[in-house]
Amino acid sequence: MLFGALDRASSDRSAVASAVPRDLDVLLLARARTLRSHAGEVAFPGGRIDPGDADAVAAALREAQEETGLDPAGVEVLGTLPAVPLAFSNHLVRPVLGWWRDESPIRVVDENESAAVFRVPVTDLLDPAHRGVTVIRRGGHEWRGPAFTAEADGTAHLVWGFTAMLLDALFDRLGWTEHWDRDRELPLPG
Repeated sequence: MLFGALDRASSDRSAVASAVPRDLDVLLLARARTLRSHAGEVAFPGGRIDPGDADAVAAALREAQEETGLDPAGVEVLGTLPAVPLAFSNHLVRPVLGWWRDESPIRVVDENESAAVFRVPVTDLLDPAHRGVTVIRRGGHEWRGPAFTAEADGTAHLVWGFTAMLLDALFDRLGWTEHWDRDRELPLPG
């Protein structure tokens, strides 16, 4: 979860309930639609720990470089969050928080892996007009989770699922969350 200061225009919105800077952003990517799992979903850069990785931090920095072209030397690692189980794919995810101290260019490195790489102002994500829930109904069960709408480079993105859960929990923990309509359903893509 890499945060930084926008290198382009800041958000045109001020966070109402918090002191979140208008230029604070988070790095996200849209996964390629051809992937077997989580195809087309918006996510943080990341992946599995490889045998050559010293730990989750090393894996996160390597994956971010491979997926976005990010130079890991410019990232100050703030720490890791407790591991979170991802039931759908049976993974245990260790989120790594970072601050983009010295920015570097980002881009889609491998089109087979990512469709887009972009930065979103945090105040835009916190905007109640950009918040809602996604609902999945299968086999008589219902799963509801937080969701965010985001625009980057003229493209609308829906941040939902595990990525939205992590952002939502972090924003709550930091006291940044503004009151939003938890009954507003946002349609899932496709």
